[in-house]
Amino acid sequence: MQAQTAPGTPAILDTRGRPLRDLRISVTDRCNFRCTYCMPKEVFGKDFQFLERENLLSFGEIHRVTRIFRDHGIEKVRITGGEPLVRRKLERLIEMLAYHEDLDLTLTTNGSLLKQKAADLKAAGLKRVTVSLDALDNPTFMKMNDVDFPVEKVLEGIDEADRVGLAPIKINMVVKRGVNDHSVVPMARHFKGSRHILRFIEFMDVGSTNGWNLDSVVPSSELAARIDAELGIEPAEANYRGEVAERWRYKDGSGEVGFISSVTQAFCRDCTRARLSAEGQLFTCLFATQGTDLRSLLRNDSSDVEISDAIARVWKVRGDRYSEIRTAETAKLRKVEMSYIGG
Repeated sequence: MQAQTAPGTPAILDTRGRPLRDLRISVTDRCNFRCTYCMPKEVFGKDFQFLERENLLSFGEIHRVTRIFRDHGIEKVRITGGEPLVRRKLERLIEMLAYHEDLDLTLTTNGSLLKQKAADLKAAGLKRVTVSLDALDNPTFMKMNDVDFPVEKVLEGIDEADRVGLAPIKINMVVKRGVNDHSVVPMARHFKGSRHILRFIEFMDVGSTNGWNLDSVVPSSELAARIDAELGIEPAEANYRGEVAERWRYKDGSGEVGFISSVTQAFCRDCTRARLSAEGQLFTCLFATQGTDLRSLLRNDSSDVEISDAIARVWKVRGDRYSEIRTAETAKLRKVEMSYIGG
């Protein structure tokens, strides 16, 4: 029987005094979309070699490592991918993780399978969902997902998730100049008053295959000005330390929007997130160039204490601050792909 990490283990801090509070778990590197800013078809084509099933962490392994992370103080677990809903029987993993009732258990999805799965996810214990949605008009949306998937089906998934209680729902829109920035105000107008929280994300230099360049970035300040001119918004206080999105509320009280300034601001100086890839690599930064292998520890009879100590060693030397030091040179580094690390 595995030795257990003692309850109440003191919080571990990185070199900048940031605690470990948030774990993002990728359950697959596969996706049914080929979004141009994440998994461009030219790279992730029909011959691309995705991870073999035996290389993925099993649900039992994910549950075990989550329990160990929990003893280090994590409060939130987000299931990601790839597209997490293409992982078979994902509801079973949700049910296992939901056993820890104090965890804020959430999931990020492209919404394509959400209508079919929302009720089962809720019944299994999922609390909330975040849906990626980059436009409301089909020509733009299909151009970005690059598989001709209609936006109506994503909207139906959002409605179903709302109906079963996976709320409040967050809607993430990655904005690229000249591609979908014309959709910013229509998106804001559509979700205003819906209780959903729309968040605009600057096009990021994550990975090495998405063709990132600064000219494609629309600064959050410009987006906020556009929305304010049409609908009226004002800054709001952050909900908690380490919140990535800058909150703004509608002046008429009909909800809020958020801006993730991943390029133009040092948006991650208070980051408390660790990321676990589908094959068990631990990453301490979204812009990481390498990770730490936890799968081998999970599969070679290491005790919970040994795995816990390995996690602590990684976090204690963490000094990541990519958005503060980003330069033209660091942007060119070969970083792990967003589809692999889970965003």
